[in-house]
Amino acid sequence: MTFTKTTEQSSKYEHLEKMSVHELLTNINNEDKTVPNAVEKAIPQIEALVAQVVAKLKLGGKIFYIGAGTSGRLGVVDASECPPTFGVPFDLVNGIIAGGDTAIRRAVENAEDNATQAWIDLQAHNIGTNDVVIGIAASGTTPYVIGGLETCNQNNILTGCITNNAGSPLALTAKFPVEVVVGPEFVTGSSRMKAGTAQKLVLNMISTAAMIQLGKVKGNKMVDMQLSNIKLVDRGVKMIMGEIPVSYEEASELLKKYGSVRNAVDNYNK
Repeated sequence: MTFTKTTEQSSKYEHLEKMSVHELLTNINNEDKTVPNAVEKAIPQIEALVAQVVAKLKLGGKIFYIGAGTSGRLGVVDASECPPTFGVPFDLVNGIIAGGDTAIRRAVENAEDNATQAWIDLQAHNIGTNDVVIGIAASGTTPYVIGGLETCNQNNILTGCITNNAGSPLALTAKFPVEVVVGPEFVTGSSRMKAGTAQKLVLNMISTAAMIQLGKVKGNKMVDMQLSNIKLVDRGVKMIMGEIPVSYEEASELLKKYGSVRNAVDNYNK
C-alpha cells in the first residue's frame, strides 16, 4: 500500500496572492469548517484512546504528549492548561517538544529528525509502565515521534497518536491511533492550519474527557480549578453560590478558608 500525505497535496485554491483579504479569510474559514466533521469521524478511535488513558491514570500513571513544531507546541499547551483547569499536579499531563523548551518559541533545526531523542526526553521524566505516551504529528512521519513510540512499545508503555494522514507510519506504530484526515491545507503543506486545529480539538477532547472521568468536574463546573487570579476567584465564589445558599461574601470566606470550590461546598454540607 502506498502512503500519501494528503496534508501536503495541493489544495483546490490557486494563486492565493491574487485574492483579496476578504477572499482569503472566507476561503480559509470554509476550509476550517470541514475540520469538526473530520474529528467526528475519528470519535471511535478517540474513545478507545481515552478509555486507556483513564485506566492508566487510575493506576497512578501520567500522560505524555510528544511532538515537533506545531504539534509539539499544541501538546505543551494542553498539558500546561490541565493543572489550573482541573487542579491536578503539574506532572500529571506532560508536553514534550523536539528540541526542548527553546523550540516552543523558535524552531530548532533538525530536532524532529532525531529518532532516539524522544525516549531520552521521556526517561528524564521517570516514565513507567503505568504511563501513556501520545505522539502528535500531522504527517505521521516525524522520526522523533515515531522513534519515541517504538521504544515505548518495546518497554510495555501504552502508546497512542494523533495524526492527519490515514495509514501513516505513526498510526501503524501507535497501539491506539487517532487519524483525523483533514485533507490538503489552504496553503499547501502548512499543517499549522487545519491539521493543527484538528489536533487541538482532539487534545481538548482527550484531556477534558479523562479529567471528567476522574471526577475533576462536578455538574459542568471546574470545582478543583486553581485560584490563580482575581477572575478565577470570582468565578469560584459564584460557583459556590450556585451550589449552596450563601451570599457572595459568605462564599468568598468559604473559598478562602478551604482553598477550592469542591472543599468549600463539601465542608459546608457536612
